Amino acid sequence: MHTFLLSMPGGFEWVIILVVVLLVFGGKKIPELMKGVGKGIKGFKDGLKGLEDDIQAEDTK
Repeated sequence: MHTFLLSMPGGFEWVIILVVVLLVFGGKKIPELMKGVGKGIKGFKDGLKGLEDDIQAEDTK
């Protein structure tokens, strides 16, 4: 558990990560990137919901 906590970036590391992302993608590409990430997360959640529904349907049979 301690190894996991030590591997998480702290406050200053997040600032460095954000600066690198800004430099790599530029200011205009970031909204498009976040939109794609949001669609991906929504699709993943919808898939999980469908899987849960299938499991519940099997349990009621």
